[in-house]
Amino acid sequence: MAAHRRPKQRTLGGTAARTALTVALAGAATGTLFEGAGHAEPGATPEQLRAKADTLYREAEEATERYNGAKEAAAEARTALDGLRDEAARRTERLNASRNALGSIATAQYRAGGLDPAVQLALSSDPDGYLAGAEFTERAGARQAATLAGIRKQSRELAQLRSEAAGTLDELTARQEELARHRTAVREKLTAARSVLARMTPAGRAGYASQDGTAPGRADRDTARGGAPGGTAADAPNPRAAQAIAYAYGALGRPYVWGATGPTAYDCSGLTQAAWRSAGVALPRTTYTQIDAGRRVPRSQLAPGDLVFFYSGISHVGLYIGNGQMIHAPRPGAPVRVAPIDQMPFAGATRVV
Repeated sequence: MAAHRRPKQRTLGGTAARTALTVALAGAATGTLFEGAGHAEPGATPEQLRAKADTLYREAEEATERYNGAKEAAAEARTALDGLRDEAARRTERLNASRNALGSIATAQYRAGGLDPAVQLALSSDPDGYLAGAEFTERAGARQAATLAGIRKQSRELAQLRSEAAGTLDELTARQEELARHRTAVREKLTAARSVLARMTPAGRAGYASQDGTAPGRADRDTARGGAPGGTAADAPNPRAAQAIAYAYGALGRPYVWGATGPTAYDCSGLTQAAWRSAGVALPRTTYTQIDAGRRVPRSQLAPGDLVFFYSGISHVGLYIGNGQMIHAPRPGAPVRVAPIDQMPFAGATRVV
């Protein structure tokens, strides 16, 4: 009979009971955020998933900025290579022309060189003319020597040019490989972030999408243009800054697309570059180069139009519009919007003009 007895159930008390209650409450809270318990990581809370998504999106943005830098460097290497190849083609054409000229001189001398010069003078019916011709031949010989020296110089320069082109081609190949690596990294991070978001309910995803700023609808545009929460172009310290701000307001609601520079989509540095480009100022492409594109200013002295940077790796940038607000392109799924600058770790600011 003992074999059929139920095992004695143990009751929980003290720390064990509190732990069980915490897990139960966490599970109840999780049920409001996740599609189903089977999709949630064991022990993951809504805050942990949000933090994980934030981390993945930030890493994707860091990879995006590296991608942007590699893309710009590859374009520069391609332009340099094309220039070197064009110059090599021009120099090759000039070298061939010099060689042809040298060949013509050599052929003429060969044809006239079958008789001793003294015999040619004795047999000439026009000695004075022959002597003048001999002087011309001597001068032609000097020109031939100069032409030969020029050909040697052109050959050396052409070889150097071709060597530079080969080096630039190697650089271009390396940049293209780097570009492919960063492109893969961006896509992997974004795929992982979408996987985390897929565990949330529609309400949870909507809450996450709006957690870093007001959704950029018509009301947001009208409110922001009216001076709250941010400033307006009229508050800018100079006309160029005013134009950059006006452009950024016009971009509100446009989607975030990594690597995009407008006019229909932007990433964070693409937006600031496009805004200042509309004001006639050429900014570099990436966050980590834009921060050095002007004069650094402390946070306490920010003015509308300044570039504001975030995170220790300088991986995010926005355009300051006043009142502690900026316009920025946050991340995929969160379009260009007005947001407070204190929502991310502040890394510095730059005044472009």
